[in-house]
Order: sequence, then C-alpha cells, then structure tokens
Amino acid sequence: MKKFLLAIAISLSTSGFSQQIAKITLGTSGSLEMISIAVDDNVIINLTDDGTMSKFGLEPYNIRTEGYGDYTDRLDPYNGRIEYYSANDNEAFRGKVKYIGKTQITYFASYDEESLKGKIKSIGASLVGYYLAFEDKAFTGKLKNIGSTTFSYFSSFDNQGFRGKLKTAGPTNISYYASYDDKIYGGKVKSIGNFSYTYYSSFDRPEYRGARKSGQPLQYINGIKFYVK
Repeated sequence: MKKFLLAIAISLSTSGFSQQIAKITLGTSGSLEMISIAVDDNVIINLTDDGTMSKFGLEPYNIRTEGYGDYTDRLDPYNGRIEYYSANDNEAFRGKVKYIGKTQITYFASYDEESLKGKIKSIGASLVGYYLAFEDKAFTGKLKNIGSTTFSYFSSFDNQGFRGKLKTAGPTNISYYASYDDKIYGGKVKSIGNFSYTYYSSFDRPEYRGARKSGQPLQYINGIKFYVK
C-alpha cells in the first residue's frame, strides 16, 4: 500500500513539473512578444500574448556563447513525436498540434465561448485561461493564466505608453516609461521586479537614442527568465 501511494505521489509530482514557464520575452517597445513554455523532452513551446502557438522546438546551443538560447528567438527542429488532430476532430482545432513528445495540447471547441474557440485549453497538465470579451478591451483575449501562473495587464484607463502591456507575471511586477516621459523611450520597460532599466534620451547622440543604457537584458526572477530586447 505504501509503495502504491508513493508511486501515485511521484506520478503527480512528475506531471506537475513537466510544464513550466521558462522565459518571457519583451520587445524593444515593451510589448509582450512571447511566453516560452518548457515541456518534456526539453521542448520549448512559444506562445504569443493571445495564446497562439508561434513555434516549438529545442533551445539552440552555441559552444562559443554561454546561454545562447536565452538571447535568441530561434528554436532548433524537434525530431521526436509530433501528432496533429485529424479531419474528423472538432472543426475548431482539426489540423492543429495534438502531441509534442509526451505532451498533449488541447483546444477549446466550436461549441465553447465564441472568443475561446480554437484557442489552447491545456498544455500537458497546465490549464490555460484567457480574459473574456466582457473584460477590459485593453486585454480582452490575452492570456490570463498558464497553470498556476497568472498574468495581468494595464487597463484602457492607464497611460497610453503602457496600456495593454504586461503588468504582472505571477508575483513579479513590470513597469514601463509613460508616454509623457522622453518620447524616445516612452513605453519601454522601466523595471521588472527590483531590476531597473534606463535608456539614452532624445538629447543624447543620435546613434545612441533609445538604446538601453543600464539593466541586464536577461533577468531570472521568481523562477522565470525575463528577456528584454
């Protein structure tokens, strides 16, 4: 009996940790470009802010650059098991990716909420949620949670420099320069957690304007890598 319970505990533990948010990429304008999910077989699945799967594959490796995969959008091909939903499956997700290795991906069906039809419903054991049509238009349709990690966004009442941009990822707060700050860096990332970013202003040399002045492009905060381009 003890062995049986131990086996169940190990199984649940394994499934619970088989998917995790590996990296969040923010573009030069501060926009959320992708959320990277790490699943079994070292596969990375990249999602856009509305939950669309943009690509999947293996993190690239460069012997001359440590952590090369953290600083690129490129993924190497995955040659393992890849299955797709068939023509006989629900019209909302037929032809879409069903399995990547051991990880199953499910989708909302044609009979689900209109705004959810065809969107990813789960990745492995992690349920995926979205902000619905009745919520603030600045983030309607965007990812609300992946598993236990929740996401919030600045509302339509916030400054236009960061309206609709990612506000929190789990316990981590993200702030941006406002539109009334220097126009060269208005909207860019100002801080992630306790880490700050500054940029060259419109008064600096033309070739420097808008470029990052301080702040590391890659930060590891609360178990997630944040990459600011």
